[in-house]
Amino acid sequence: MGFHLSPGRIRAVAVKETLQIKRDPRSLALAFLLPVVLMVLFGSALSLDLDRVPTAVLDYDNTPQSRELTEDFGASRYFTIAARVDREEDLNRLIDESLALITLTIPRGFGEKVLTGKSAAVQLIADGSDSLSAQLAMGYSTAIVEGHAPGSQGSNQAPSVQARIRVWYNPELESGVFTVSGLIALIMIIIGAVLTSLTLAREWERGTMEQLLTTPVTTLEILIGKFIPYFGIGLIDLVLGIALAVFVFGVPLRGSLLLLVLLSALFLAGALGQGLLISAFARNQLLANQLAILTSFLPAFLLSGFFSPISNMPFPIQAITFLIPARYAMTICRGIMLKGVGIFVLWPQVLALILYAGTIGLLTLRAFRRKLA
Repeated sequence: MGFHLSPGRIRAVAVKETLQIKRDPRSLALAFLLPVVLMVLFGSALSLDLDRVPTAVLDYDNTPQSRELTEDFGASRYFTIAARVDREEDLNRLIDESLALITLTIPRGFGEKVLTGKSAAVQLIADGSDSLSAQLAMGYSTAIVEGHAPGSQGSNQAPSVQARIRVWYNPELESGVFTVSGLIALIMIIIGAVLTSLTLAREWERGTMEQLLTTPVTTLEILIGKFIPYFGIGLIDLVLGIALAVFVFGVPLRGSLLLLVLLSALFLAGALGQGLLISAFARNQLLANQLAILTSFLPAFLLSGFFSPISNMPFPIQAITFLIPARYAMTICRGIMLKGVGIFVLWPQVLALILYAGTIGLLTLRAFRRKLA
């Protein structure tokens, strides 16, 4: 059997395939758009550098020397003073709500010790639930504290300032605890948006949608019927993910298991609706899958704080993250598992997920009815 190649036949096949691509302009546009989006997202969102770490300060001393130390933190590119509080309880709340990654507590008598050349100490508390950022922040903050040497009166020796460090929620700073706790939200978005994006597209592609429409089943019944099996699969995967995180990877579950499941199920419902919405627009599985990855999985991976802290991202990208539902799901999973916080701390994230699920549900129903019309 020979391997004779016919340029004419090759040209005919190439022309046929080119025409096929031109008939699907959405896939063609996505093919050119995807590399640009990936380059922008990966280049902007993924950063292992420490930058603008939100810092809270509790200054019991309130002297020029203590204020100067605080200004040293604010002047550093690595930290930004997110809050100045008067009570220790406020510091704890800021860490629980992930509004501060590190806190600085300056005790009374700090300024007097600095002026007289005596050894002074301040307390640094780091949120170990973000292990990588906490480790870097501890190193930089310790350098700022121990390098702080304002001039002392009547003493030729620079005062010695020491940092006493405590790490909350992950004292050993194990990276697996931080990563695995966030994987639960990623699993939900994969099960929800990526898998369900194929369900309606499969019906259109195989021509079975027309047959389904000849039955007495209504539009809402079709969507609910498509929703229920994947919701059941997602709940099973959710429970399996939590069990593996706790019993295999050693991630602590300090909060309510029931609350974790309920709030994760709320996020799952929104992700399922997003997948159905994508499937209503895309009539072939390839385009539906590409759109699902581009609009759900990649934003969840890059812009939710799963891999890189949101505070490290450029400000325009940080603004975009407020539109990423996985951001709120990540905060919920890590808050309940690692910090043991409850609904009174997580209510802003819960409201965001309720808005997400409700909006997606209405858009899906409207898009599907318009497609059928």
